[in-house]
Amino acid sequence: MAVFTQVSEAEAGKLLKALQLGSLHALRGIEGGIENTNYFVTCDAGEFVLTLFERLTAEQLPFYLHLMKHRAHKGIPVPDPRANAAGDILHTVCGKPAAVVNRLAGRSQLAPQAVHCAAVGDMLARMHLAGRDYERQQPNLRGLPWWNETVPVVLPHIDAEAAALLRAELAYQNHVAAGSSYAALPRGPVHADLFRDNVMFEGEQLTGFFDFYFAGVDTWLFDLAVCLNDWCIDLPTGRHDAPRARALLDAYQAVRPLTAAERELLPAMARAGALRFWISRLWDFYLPREASMLTPHDPTHFERVLRERVQQPVTLTPA
Repeated sequence: MAVFTQVSEAEAGKLLKALQLGSLHALRGIEGGIENTNYFVTCDAGEFVLTLFERLTAEQLPFYLHLMKHRAHKGIPVPDPRANAAGDILHTVCGKPAAVVNRLAGRSQLAPQAVHCAAVGDMLARMHLAGRDYERQQPNLRGLPWWNETVPVVLPHIDAEAAALLRAELAYQNHVAAGSSYAALPRGPVHADLFRDNVMFEGEQLTGFFDFYFAGVDTWLFDLAVCLNDWCIDLPTGRHDAPRARALLDAYQAVRPLTAAERELLPAMARAGALRFWISRLWDFYLPREASMLTPHDPTHFERVLRERVQQPVTLTPA
């Protein structure tokens, strides 16, 4: 959540008035992330987050914003976009599409234990099921077609060993995606970026999921794999943490048991989740955009995770 566009207090205050949130008390840029401009906003009505979208278009954004509102109305703890008097939830600030959502209570749990992983698994399954009747359609914009487009762009920037792994894994994922088991995977709206810093806790109580701006329609198994690759690993090495993974998977399956195809392809999707973030971090690192407070993530982290997933496949024992 870097700051690419500087927003003045006057501009923020004008939007707050239009949303009937009262007067602005404080505006503070949020550091971290790499896609959008984000500010914490304090006003008469409380604490909110103002987001200016730097890559997503006004045509793409209704999918994300209405998905958040749909999930909030289904009882999933997610930010709920605020509407103006006309009912619009997509706004304009500094010439950029923008949204204002309520700030969730709590803080991110960056050193999760099994109890936190279980809470994430439970709520992730509930969120998947809650999205079954969401009617808007938009693919995961960082899915396989994007990987195929982006890998040739980043390959010149990495060494021969890493390039060989990247090419081989991309070929493997294209092979998996062409198979009948992949076609049988349950699908629906997914978060696709549910890392530790996109979930809030108060103690051991999960208080919300946020940052839905990589969401799209994809396999639920991919969403689960992305979680496993962040919540259930040793961060320095990328190694799988079996007790935390078991807690997350058991809690998920208590709400929505995995299908036979999902059980079969869990190892492949764990690799896919690592590949997706290795590619995007290479892209952000070697082809950066100018921004205030922007710190690109280390791309070698997910290279290590991918190597671990290849050497030690993540499997699910039969129930």
